[in-house]
Amino acid sequence: MKLVARSETPYDADPMARFRQHLTRTTGLIGTALLLASCQLFETGDQPLTTFEPQSPAAERIDDLFWLVFWIATVVFVLVMGAIVVILFVFRDKKSEDAKEPKQLHGSPKLEVIWTVIPALILAAIAVPTVSAVFDLTECEDGAMVVEVIGHQWWFEYHYPEEDISTANVMVIPVDQPVCAEMTSDDVLHNFWVPALHGKRYLVPGQTTILPLEASETGEYWGHCAEFCGLSHSLMRARVVAMEDSEFEDWVGAQQEPTTLPAEGTPEWDGYQVFLNKACTQCHTVRFDDETASIIIPDEAFNGPELTHFASREVFAGAVLPGSDQTYQQALKNWLANPPAIKPGSYMPNLALTEQEINDLIVWLESNE
Repeated sequence: MKLVARSETPYDADPMARFRQHLTRTTGLIGTALLLASCQLFETGDQPLTTFEPQSPAAERIDDLFWLVFWIATVVFVLVMGAIVVILFVFRDKKSEDAKEPKQLHGSPKLEVIWTVIPALILAAIAVPTVSAVFDLTECEDGAMVVEVIGHQWWFEYHYPEEDISTANVMVIPVDQPVCAEMTSDDVLHNFWVPALHGKRYLVPGQTTILPLEASETGEYWGHCAEFCGLSHSLMRARVVAMEDSEFEDWVGAQQEPTTLPAEGTPEWDGYQVFLNKACTQCHTVRFDDETASIIIPDEAFNGPELTHFASREVFAGAVLPGSDQTYQQALKNWLANPPAIKPGSYMPNLALTEQEINDLIVWLESNE
């Protein structure tokens, strides 16, 4: 009998090759772990982006569906893993001369039917409630309050057609009342996602998509653009504030009122003059009680957030400011000094404002409540 020596693999012959292989695998695992951990670097204060704290009928429906699928999948996993463990021990190679081959089941009609019918029943148990939920969660109720949501790079605009008001970054809604968000995009594909109130829905340029919303409790709910939309996608946040009916009516009444034109010689007047002289009027609408001084941006012009009630929103720059480590004034000062440094690709340019001009502008902006 001729013996043939076992050929050595490159890893047997070269220990360094084996070390490099292990190093590559370890580096890949560490990189993946760091990538997953980086998801936690996104700050939302005390409002984390979680789907496990539903605060609306739609979110509760999604949560119930998730747990149904999760527990079905868990049962399947346990049964399959249990069967594998049993097979490993019962049918392991006993390495004895009298060991018998396990009985072959190939071609058994009974077993073929069983492992075809069982998965079909499982899929049906998942599909029926899923399809039902998909249809129910994409339709708005009759009589729901309409809020038009327009996505921009990189902020959300909210227009209330019945109330004839517009705001940015913060959507205000009455609690326990259905709201129909009619959404579109002014530039690229965006995705509106407030996990405590509903799932994700695309904002498509030239099209209108529908998202029913309803908050079960008063409070503020944070969201985010869930579709990569450019350099500052990660800095495009959303915020929904749910109020009692009386508070909401007061808010609407305040938003419908124009802001006051500053009196000459006041600190607010100095800030207003900076606003006029630094080309801010090319992008921002402001409605004054003196209609002759109102600044209305044409539809075809580049549209930045309306500033009539800027100070009432408490957040700005796509709801990303102020951060948790800075005051409102500090954040506003940093933003006015160099917007592109905070939000790369920002359409609001660096206007080379002096420190005095920034301070004057802040005084005027904070008067617009």
